[in-house]
Amino acid sequence: KNSKGLVVVINKWDLIEDKTTQVIKEYENAIYSRFAPFVDFPVVFTSALTKQRILKVLEQAQETYKNRTAKIPTSRLNEEMLPLIEAYPPPTTKGKYIKIKYVTQLPNTKVPSFVFFANLPQYVKEPYKRFLENKMREKWDLKGTPINIYIRQK
Repeated sequence: KNSKGLVVVINKWDLIEDKTTQVIKEYENAIYSRFAPFVDFPVVFTSALTKQRILKVLEQAQETYKNRTAKIPTSRLNEEMLPLIEAYPPPTTKGKYIKIKYVTQLPNTKVPSFVFFANLPQYVKEPYKRFLENKMREKWDLKGTPINIYIRQK
């Protein structure tokens, strides 16, 4: 919403006695439920007292910044996304088929912003935009950063 990257840091990890993988998953799930629907961000458990994972916080912040400033070539975007869009096209609306022909990244934006050019952009609904966003996060590891998806007339 504010076009910022996000890394959640949980301090006082030294006070937790039972540090099993199950406990970590429970804490992560509780954190993700508080931030829903945005659940694609790193969570780092630290202890300032024992200096546990302090450098991991900086590494995650750098990784998130790298993801925010990522530039993906148009050719790679089209190679990866167009076959996916053909396999899972947008749902038809009022008997009209929506065809997405081209995708590119907008230059000079605060966060990664992508434009999909379609024949009927007004009929592409929000759930399909979220589908595209999730697939892009999968393919290019854009963890911790918001993504803007725009659909425009070709």
